[in-house]
Amino acid sequence: MQRSKQQALMFLLGAVLVGGVLGFSAERVMTHANTERSWAARNAMYDDLGLSLAQRAAMDSVIDEKNRRVDSLLKPVKPQIDSVRANARTQFYRIFTTDQRTKFEARVREDSLRREQARHVREREDSVRRSETQRTLEQTKK
Repeated sequence: MQRSKQQALMFLLGAVLVGGVLGFSAERVMTHANTERSWAARNAMYDDLGLSLAQRAAMDSVIDEKNRRVDSLLKPVKPQIDSVRANARTQFYRIFTTDQRTKFEARVREDSLRREQARHVREREDSVRRSETQRTLEQTKK
């Protein structure tokens, strides 16, 4: 009887760890595309490579298309990823005390808010930078 309890506990712990790793990995994959859209990271690479304005505009087009394609590939599996994450959280809640659960839920809310705010900032920066690059290219052609 004791051995079966230990095995069940080890299985549960393994499932929680696998769920956590999958959730973390999926989150990194899902947000990695957003990170790549960051103009600061792009500009640093462009500066390092010494790209011209025309090359920068061409690179932006390629990167934006790549991001759209990756997003379209991930979109169908996002519900499955969300399900794995929710399942892991349910298992976490069985492990946590009431106080620990409250703290964990607060962290999850803070992380979600932080990610959403960062996404909005990146989108605004992308829009401004894209307009600036387009305007500069048009002026260069004149």
